[in-house]
Amino acid sequence: MTGQTLGHYRIEEQLGAGGMGVVYRATDTKLGRQVAIKVLPESFAKDPERLARFEREARMLAALNHPNIAAIHGLEESGGTHYLVLELVPGKTLEGPLPVEEAVRVCAQIAEAFEAAHEKEIVHRDLKPANVKITPEGKVKVLDFGLAKPYRAGADGEGSTVSVEGTREGTILGTAAYMSPEQARGSAVDKRTDIWAFGCVLYEILTGRRAFPGNTISDCLAAVLAKEPDWETLPETTPLHVRALLRRCLQKDLQKRLRDIGDARLELEEPSEAAPAEVRGVSGRRLALYAASCVLLGGLVAGIVVWSLRPQGPPPAVARFTISLPANEIVNPPSPSVAISPDGTLVAFVGNGGGRLQIYLRPIGELEAKPIPGTSGGGSPFFSPDGQWLCFRHAASRTLKKVALSGGAPVTICPWEAYNGAASWERDDTILFTPQYPGAILRVPAAGGTPQPVTELDLKKEDKLHYSPQLLPGGKAVLFSSTRSGIDTYDDARIEVHSLASGERRVLVEGGSYAHYSPTGHLIYARAGTLLAAPFDAARLAVTGPPLPVLEGLSMGLNTPTAHFRLSANGTLAYAPGPAVGGERTVVWVDQQGNAERLPLPPRLYLHPRISHDGRQIAIEIDGPVHELYKYEIARGILTKMTFAGSSHWPLWTPDGKRLTYRVWAPGGFTMWWMAADRSGAAERLTTVGIMQSPSDWTPDGNVVAFTQTSPETGPDVNVLAIDDRERKPIPFAQTKFAEGSPKFSPDGRWIAYTSNESGRNEIYVQSYPGPGPKIQLSTEGGIDAAWKRNGGELFYRNGEKMMAVSVTTHPTFAASTPRMLWEGRYALGTSSACGPPGPTSSNYDVTPDGQRFLMIKDSDTESFPSQVNVVLGDAR
Repeated sequence: MTGQTLGHYRIEEQLGAGGMGVVYRATDTKLGRQVAIKVLPESFAKDPERLARFEREARMLAALNHPNIAAIHGLEESGGTHYLVLELVPGKTLEGPLPVEEAVRVCAQIAEAFEAAHEKEIVHRDLKPANVKITPEGKVKVLDFGLAKPYRAGADGEGSTVSVEGTREGTILGTAAYMSPEQARGSAVDKRTDIWAFGCVLYEILTGRRAFPGNTISDCLAAVLAKEPDWETLPETTPLHVRALLRRCLQKDLQKRLRDIGDARLELEEPSEAAPAEVRGVSGRRLALYAASCVLLGGLVAGIVVWSLRPQGPPPAVARFTISLPANEIVNPPSPSVAISPDGTLVAFVGNGGGRLQIYLRPIGELEAKPIPGTSGGGSPFFSPDGQWLCFRHAASRTLKKVALSGGAPVTICPWEAYNGAASWERDDTILFTPQYPGAILRVPAAGGTPQPVTELDLKKEDKLHYSPQLLPGGKAVLFSSTRSGIDTYDDARIEVHSLASGERRVLVEGGSYAHYSPTGHLIYARAGTLLAAPFDAARLAVTGPPLPVLEGLSMGLNTPTAHFRLSANGTLAYAPGPAVGGERTVVWVDQQGNAERLPLPPRLYLHPRISHDGRQIAIEIDGPVHELYKYEIARGILTKMTFAGSSHWPLWTPDGKRLTYRVWAPGGFTMWWMAADRSGAAERLTTVGIMQSPSDWTPDGNVVAFTQTSPETGPDVNVLAIDDRERKPIPFAQTKFAEGSPKFSPDGRWIAYTSNESGRNEIYVQSYPGPGPKIQLSTEGGIDAAWKRNGGELFYRNGEKMMAVSVTTHPTFAASTPRMLWEGRYALGTSSACGPPGPTSSNYDVTPDGQRFLMIKDSDTESFPSQVNVVLGDAR
């Protein structure tokens, strides 16, 4: 339209375009001034709904007379063309990063603009840097109220659609990277949606990065719904009150998000120039919490034990040191792996060396950590109140054990089937723990006995797990974390308190887990890799103020009930540094040359992919607080949920593709089931004999399934089960004192390849089936996860990050070549999963029938598993 005239406005040039119109610079020939003209496209003008929306924008802008909002001069129509006449704002569109002081000044003005809009009960719904301009005089102007809408008490009544970089034609309700979780879900929105977008803008102009980046709309929305911003990218000079404000604005839970944008403005404008730099902006009701956060800098419990309510003077010097794990070991990701004695003098931790677990002890006054005799295969350690004993879960026997640190063999206390968060040994000489999944908290005498229930799952509320319990002062209530159906990660867990006298349960925190009580009157808990402290009244069992971050960079699990930290009574903190792992996995095809191609699936907690024998479908598990199986049709790109119980694992196709075999976790252990792949019938348990069973492969004729079964006596073993056997009784195939697992039948069904650690490390072996016959080692320098080429001629396995291949013949006798490497790449072994850590018994990839492509899981977290424990010394004075 450049050069044309609308009424008395001459169009000079196009400035931009969005979903509700095209914007031009124009000259008002009557008044001799420059204006902006927003023209409604002709096709939209014929749509009564779009025309009404356009007119509504005009009315709302007319109601907003504020210096930080671009003004409207009129709503006009000329020759059938509808347009708005707007204030032409000179200057540049908002871009980051800006210096911290400048970013705070700019965002205070943005907040002031939105405060005016919200007072008129108008929500913008599309705040982003592109809709903010800075004039040459430094004045902020908010633009484009094309998606704005009146709201009443949080009721919007309209769904959401998105665009990639703007509000394009036909996609009119927001921009993906700045959308709130409720917008992304298509839920009703209110002014808190603008507060979320405000947080995204503040983060972006401080860091120069988007808070929720992504290459596609799906990537952005997945980040908004499931991830946290990278808080480490904030400039070091970002004031504490600004950091706290950002976290309040970007709370996914509406009930925890900042309620009013006016409060954000006050937070940004409030700092006193007379206050010390480290205290500036923290006053009144937030001073006590700020003091708690200073403790990390002062060495008193990493921010938990209150240093002082007095802001004057510098914090005391930090006293800390680092404990390095033995070579080639990491802190065990799936279960709690750090413990500290109540007096703060002993640190225990679990090392994971390729699936082999060992508990180590490091006295504070010594230089070396040593393995604790009798704790091989142990996890989830915790100390007795006097520090003389260490308790732990023994994985192979699935029992709770204790060992005297003065020496002697471990003593079994009772069964402990599944690792579900930390346990605690209380001063009354009882132990609180959660032995099952799903499960509630039980209590057992430390001397042994029958565990008794403490909490009870509320099935009406779809409770799944109560974990990480602690007896509160006075012994009348238990602090614990809980999960329920429908949550995606353990960041969505709740922190609750249970009265032992009345049985009443009360939710203390929505969105957090692994809570500890500090004698200073705080709840210390974990969320998204951050340790937070909230003031807590132990007498009233109530949180009395908002939380404040006191430590970032805490290693924890999003898909396991795990946070690697412990706090002693004297304020010493032991923790493993690292990210919140398990939050972003993608499914990838990798060819024999190592070239990768991502499947069009959004990031989820994928595990154990299995390709159907015809190569057309994929069965896959999605990990997390609940575990379900899904079916993906490759040609159609459709992902279908197959199970709904919340505890299904390790899918496996039958050779004819008509059924899915899998395992189900229930109290008592894993059991094997199968179901119709078209969901036409009920699931059926394959055998009632034995527990802790994980199906791995079928014979080519589909008559026999090979699986791993764990027993207290021999640990993981390879078993087979004939479906036509009337008794359905498992038959041991490879059963020794060593760990064997992940069995796979050769294409002719005459051999089974499996993993065993009999040599002292995991290696691949092939053994004649059904036997007797030879047992042949194939791998030479370690190996797990064997997989046959279904057309025959090759066998593949993994050795660390290497995909290995062996040429094989199986008839008339077995023969194999020297292993050769096909490619090397960093793909998930399953290390951070809750239901199949790497080792002899798991397999976290598959191969196409022709052996040309491998289906791998890409886990962005696998590069960051911690290999050290940090200790911050408290002050017992």
